[in-house]
Amino acid sequence: QVRLVESGGGLVQPGGSLRLSCAASGSIFSIVDMGWYRLAPGKEREPVASIKSGVTIHADSVKGRFTISRDNAENTIYLQMNSLKPEDTAVYYCHVAVRLIGAPGIHHHWGRGTQVTVSS
Repeated sequence: QVRLVESGGGLVQPGGSLRLSCAASGSIFSIVDMGWYRLAPGKEREPVASIKSGVTIHADSVKGRFTISRDNAENTIYLQMNSLKPEDTAVYYCHVAVRLIGAPGIHHHWGRGTQVTVSS
C-alpha cells in the first residue's frame, strides 16, 4: 500500500555531511507526518527529526547540525546532516503516518533503513 524508498547513507569522516532522502508512494490520501528515527548498536531506537504540517522537531542531540525538510509535491523528506559525529553512527529509518485511499484511520509505515557510519 505504501512504499518508502530511502537513500543517502554511507561512510563519512567526523565533521562531514550527508543528506538522506525518503520518498513515499502508493495509495496515499494524505500524509499526517514524516520523520527519521535511528537505531545504534546497543541502544534503543530514538527519534531524530520529524515534520508535520510544516512544523519541524529535532532531537536535542542533533539540533543545530541536522535539518529535516519536505518536498510536498513529491512526498519526499530530506535529512541534511552536518558536523557529523561518531555517535551519529546508526541505521536511520524513515517513518510516515498516512491516511490511505479507501481505508479508515492513520497508518504507520517504516522504510528498510539506511546505514550511516561516521568514522575516521
